[in-house]
Amino acid sequence: MTPHIPINAFPQGLLVPAHRSEELKVKSVDFPSLVLRTDQLCDLELLLNRAFYPLSGYLARTDYESVLESMQLMDGQVWPIPICLDVSASFKNKLDIGSVLALRDGEGFMLAVLHVQDIWKPDLEREARCIYGTDDPRAHPGVQCFYKRTGEWYLGGRVEGIYLPNHFDFSELRLSPAETQSLFARKGWRKIIGYTTNEFLHCSHKEMLLNAARRDGASILLHSLVSEDLLGNAEHFSRIRCCQRFIESFPVNMVHLGLLPLFVRGSGPRQALLEAIVQKNYCCTHTLIDEDRIDPFKSNDVNHPYLEGEALQVVSRNNDKLGLTAVPFSRMAYLEEKSQYVEMKTIADNKNIKTITTSELKRRLEYDLHIPEWFTLPEIVSELRLTYPPRSQRGLTLFITGLSGAGKSTLAKMLYVKFMEMRTRPVTLLDGDIVRKNLSSELNFSKEHRLLNIKRMGFVASEITKNRGIAICAPIAPYEEARRTARELVQKHGGFIEIYMSTPLEVCEQRDCKGIYAKARAGIMTGVTGIDDPYETPTDAEIVLDTTNISPLEGVQEVMLYLENIGYIV
Repeated sequence: MTPHIPINAFPQGLLVPAHRSEELKVKSVDFPSLVLRTDQLCDLELLLNRAFYPLSGYLARTDYESVLESMQLMDGQVWPIPICLDVSASFKNKLDIGSVLALRDGEGFMLAVLHVQDIWKPDLEREARCIYGTDDPRAHPGVQCFYKRTGEWYLGGRVEGIYLPNHFDFSELRLSPAETQSLFARKGWRKIIGYTTNEFLHCSHKEMLLNAARRDGASILLHSLVSEDLLGNAEHFSRIRCCQRFIESFPVNMVHLGLLPLFVRGSGPRQALLEAIVQKNYCCTHTLIDEDRIDPFKSNDVNHPYLEGEALQVVSRNNDKLGLTAVPFSRMAYLEEKSQYVEMKTIADNKNIKTITTSELKRRLEYDLHIPEWFTLPEIVSELRLTYPPRSQRGLTLFITGLSGAGKSTLAKMLYVKFMEMRTRPVTLLDGDIVRKNLSSELNFSKEHRLLNIKRMGFVASEITKNRGIAICAPIAPYEEARRTARELVQKHGGFIEIYMSTPLEVCEQRDCKGIYAKARAGIMTGVTGIDDPYETPTDAEIVLDTTNISPLEGVQEVMLYLENIGYIV
């Protein structure tokens, strides 16, 4: 088995000395600059701190091709996933072989420079087939994300680091490989099991980790993955706090918690192998392979590209080359008759198993129901309830859509008054005309601008919802794409209830309080929804109201009863 990399092999990672850093800063005025996406910042940080050892930069094309075909670099070292810098075609035209490119964070701060040694246009479908086992974005969420985020051209070359990306959260947990190795040396740890996760951890995970540690006489490095978007992401902070409570329940000096900015590709066995390499660079001697976590299809009854146990097999085949041992994740189940956890494989009758699924845990949090101590620690329950209060205390967006004259504004104003009278949450009314005047005054009524207007409204509503308020939106929102975008923005933080005012066009024309239909029929106004611009009927609205034969008060009552039935008001 190959020896571990000595601590002094990369004391500064790829960060250059101070004099070279100053030299690069002076010269950078002439360098083209690229502002990196969040996933690209993750890759850069792990390059700079040497968690991606042996890489010293972004892969050149020959190494890229070798990795796709054989999961090895050209020199034979194991590497499963291409780490290349992707850019758009327009940006690629600014570069030549030999160019020096400044790599910057979202605020424009220069973190590193790339000496461009290779530029090529990859076959993204071929890459998807090699990495994910399929090139169909409908068949694999990782492929869909890959196509959506990846630029048309790849850059390869050596990187010189100036600064690591700046982080303000949990800085004491963000140790580099060299810092972690020094820490383990001070602790006297020799055998270390690495476990990487992006989940909340409960009692079954604790028993599994204890089993593995005792079996191999090892300590544990628990790496919690950093969420992609930390801005406003309460789940990230909650998960790390829960991890801190989790490791406090272990024997002293058994578990170390670290924060790892590793972008998850969701590529099954190759993802597992990449995580194993990172854990090896963090001085682990063993890696715990959780097939369920790295396989996005594991819990679904569908055909998918990964074989049962394939991740463990792929990592195990490379044990000697990597210098660490792959350990299977042994699932644990709670037997009430024994009041303890036992290995799932030892249980003959699954009827005796007690379990709470992720969806059931979510339901219990939403409805403020009991969560038993055999499932998770009371300290973790307390943390979860702070982040995921019951529905009656969560933020909520009511998104009212329909033709002009369908009754949207009337319903919105009456609901606003109702919620203000209840005084349980702050309430904000985002009427279509109000938003147009104050947020989107420079926009016209083209499809592109209408989509942008609703995206802006959705963003504001998501901020209100995140802060546990109620946002009442009342735009026409004629396009399903825009309504779906608003839903996705809001549902990260709370409830989203779409209310479709299905009042027919002829009734809306009879009302025509703004006179827009008359102007449209007379040819004075164009782009009027329902006349010469389409309205795409919602197919997944939670509430449908036709105000032809019901009064505004009856509509309000129907909405309030619905919200009471699903727990958002009490």
